[in-house]
Amino acid sequence: MLKPMSCKLLVIGAGPGGYVCAIRAGQLGIDTVVVEALRPGGTCLNIGCIPSKALIHAAEAFEAAKAAAEANNPLGISASAPVLNLAKTVEWKDGIVARLTGGVAGLMKKAGVKYVSGTARFENGETVIVATDMGEQEIHAENIVIATGSVPVEIPSLPFGDRIISSKEALKLSEPPEKLVVVGGGYIGLELGTAYAKLGSQVTVVEAAPRILPLYDAELSAPVARRLAKLGVEVLTSTKALGLSPDGASLRVESEETARSLPADKILVAVGRKPHFEGLGLEELAIDMEGRHIRVDDRCRTAMRGIYAIGDATGEPMLAHRAMAQGEMVAEIVAGHKRAWDKQAIPAVCFTDPEIVSVGLGPEEAKASGREVKTAFFPFAANGRAMTLQSEEGFVRVVARADNHLILGIQAVGAGVSELASGFGLALEMGARLEDLAATIHAHPTMGEAVPEAALRALGKALHI
Repeated sequence: MLKPMSCKLLVIGAGPGGYVCAIRAGQLGIDTVVVEALRPGGTCLNIGCIPSKALIHAAEAFEAAKAAAEANNPLGISASAPVLNLAKTVEWKDGIVARLTGGVAGLMKKAGVKYVSGTARFENGETVIVATDMGEQEIHAENIVIATGSVPVEIPSLPFGDRIISSKEALKLSEPPEKLVVVGGGYIGLELGTAYAKLGSQVTVVEAAPRILPLYDAELSAPVARRLAKLGVEVLTSTKALGLSPDGASLRVESEETARSLPADKILVAVGRKPHFEGLGLEELAIDMEGRHIRVDDRCRTAMRGIYAIGDATGEPMLAHRAMAQGEMVAEIVAGHKRAWDKQAIPAVCFTDPEIVSVGLGPEEAKASGREVKTAFFPFAANGRAMTLQSEEGFVRVVARADNHLILGIQAVGAGVSELASGFGLALEMGARLEDLAATIHAHPTMGEAVPEAALRALGKALHI
């Protein structure tokens, strides 16, 4: 065994939550150690958020090149038929990942954070044993943060391996599969399924719920469904995946009306994620669980003194930016600052085509809370910038209290609307009202002009519709 270490703060996991917690703690002068089995950045930087968006961008560029090769291109652009080298695309994507993970490592070093590469296991509430390449490393800590992230959920009848892949393997393929079946019509399955459809795969989506993107309301998901149809993606809703056919070449599915087999070169299983606790030794701790995840209070404290949990380990919403905010907060709490979780809204973005962004409450959620609400939307079909981008599908929608016009939620679906998420979140955090949105001058011509227009429409003062 290596020489034991001790520190004031030990962070298990260097994903978005863990590395932000460690960096902030280091900045505050806290003796901090991070343990990570893989590269810094966790799932998000290495095999999730960043590489998937790189693949999506490459797919969009390839689709645009194909459009330029078509006759009668409306932009007057002509080009030869493009050829895809997916292996080179993956190499480019991996380069971005390497730059970001290297940057995170540099920031932790700059903040004075010690980095231990290995797999952590709790011995008790103050001691962790790390299996490293050099042997076991014992670390004693006054405070420990569990930031171990999450892993894809596996379907028992469709275990990962060979042609059955998770999102991780989907980002490493050297060529687009001729036939790709996506099990799960949520954001991960549709983001990757859409990308591969643009790269040339014949894609079929299998979703057990009555419609795709069940976590978003039907008004938001409808434009995505229409786009999938235009891309030639077959969507089977209210349909369950049963398992492989006897020869292993097809996926057997079943709905109330019929049972069929779907030929597939690859089957992407994207039915959700679960906290990653395997081998962590949580049974050695006196903490409370809520289903699969760790129960925490408004300071991310577990039931055991000195033990915190952040990010995906604490359940939904499993979002990198939530984990980052929690990590920063916990670092400051350990430093003695008075902090508590009081966020008004956490943006959720779906990078489909078109994109979806939702902050706060949707119309039905707001009504279910017993409030009388005002709701209005402004379509991008009436937005000049959207027209020039050939992106008229979608809208911005506002939800506000009927009595005082306080904004309860803002949603949008359209090309590039993920970039509007920051403004939506700021409006809710600042307690904006419809009048505030309507009176804020937005630059022209931009997609963001749809925000004050939606607010004006909710106030009965629509100008451009």
